[in-house]
Amino acid sequence: MSGQSTSSKSGKSGENSGTGAISRRRLLGTAGAAGATGLVLGAAGGATGYAATRDEAPTALTAVGSTEVVFHGKHQPGITTPLQACGHLIAFDLAAGAGRKEAAALMRRWSAVSQRLMAGEPVTGGGADGSGHDTGIALDAGPSSLTVTFGFGATFFERTGLTARRPPGLDPLPPFSSDHLDADRSNGDLWVQIGADDSLVAFHALRAVQKEAGSTATVRWQMNGFNRTPGATARPMTTRNLMGQIDGTGNPKPADSDFDQRVFVPGGQDAAYDWLAGGSYAVVRRIRMLLDDWEKLPVERQEQVIGRRKADGAPLSGGTETTAMDLDKAGPDGKLLIPDNAHARISSPERNSGAAMLRRPFSYHDGIAADGTPDAGLLFICWQADPLRGFVPVQRKLDRGDALSPFLRHEASGLFAVPGGAAAGEYVGQRLLES
Repeated sequence: MSGQSTSSKSGKSGENSGTGAISRRRLLGTAGAAGATGLVLGAAGGATGYAATRDEAPTALTAVGSTEVVFHGKHQPGITTPLQACGHLIAFDLAAGAGRKEAAALMRRWSAVSQRLMAGEPVTGGGADGSGHDTGIALDAGPSSLTVTFGFGATFFERTGLTARRPPGLDPLPPFSSDHLDADRSNGDLWVQIGADDSLVAFHALRAVQKEAGSTATVRWQMNGFNRTPGATARPMTTRNLMGQIDGTGNPKPADSDFDQRVFVPGGQDAAYDWLAGGSYAVVRRIRMLLDDWEKLPVERQEQVIGRRKADGAPLSGGTETTAMDLDKAGPDGKLLIPDNAHARISSPERNSGAAMLRRPFSYHDGIAADGTPDAGLLFICWQADPLRGFVPVQRKLDRGDALSPFLRHEASGLFAVPGGAAAGEYVGQRLLES
């Protein structure tokens, strides 16, 4: 289904006891006797405390950093990969004079460096000119579930002389009444999604991607996000968003018989678009949550807006989080238990002719705005085989009467065609750029 696999391997300790010893000797050589005694006691106490938590042979304290996602495969990583703890979204525009040849060279560099980074290996010869070196940011970390995913915006095809191969799924999204879009933080020729379970690993990848762009492409916009850290809960759980709601219960599951046809572009279509087989479309929206207004609502009212219980995500019609919603069930007063304008009802596939998309978001917080409200919300990312059958019809219906809409503001938007995965020896987008 996804064409991806994960494996675990031992992380690197990154310890250098010799360096530590030299530092302590220098300190002891310049400190007074009383100070030196204090330093030695402190060091010994710390070592004893650490030793008490492990056996004689050093063992890993966590398995989070050892998980590796494979770069090559039928589909690009970062689509069906489980949600990661942190992420970066970055869009680039090709520089003036850069065309198809330069774009191909860039995608080749990006693919090569991503393969190394996702394997937990340092970048050697980094930078577009090949003269760079690894920054060392993640030298003592493992792969940490790192994924790097690449997409092309509609303007990419104009810049590279490939307009005849631009798929119809990249037609512009229609405007919506909740849009307050900032053009400078929307769209772009190229889009990169980075996710990892360690912030330094994710930032390391971000810097490497930016450096490899060199003079070929310039940053158009960049956004940072986060999710719950794996292992933070006693059992695997659907993530919560910044409104405190469980978010993602209704996602299509890889085990569903129609999962691939909903999420991935099939092969055997128009030959002009065969490069997209096994790929997908990503709709990216920066959605600000008006949290001060939302948090004034009592929990019972919040649940009516969403259509699900806040504590466990179960539909208001009863059951558990995974119980199917009974959209026709009424209470003793004859009113529907899940209100007509509840977000869960309006966005459900049952109310949208089966339209569905795989939502894989990050939360974000960019500080406090000038009016004292939090600039926070959702970096909404959804994946589908056709945005005109996935995102667009659902968003149109939400736009007309979703009870959640007054608490949201869509501030940026992008639509990107994400090629299928690269086979061994290939780079992402090669079937388009070298056809």
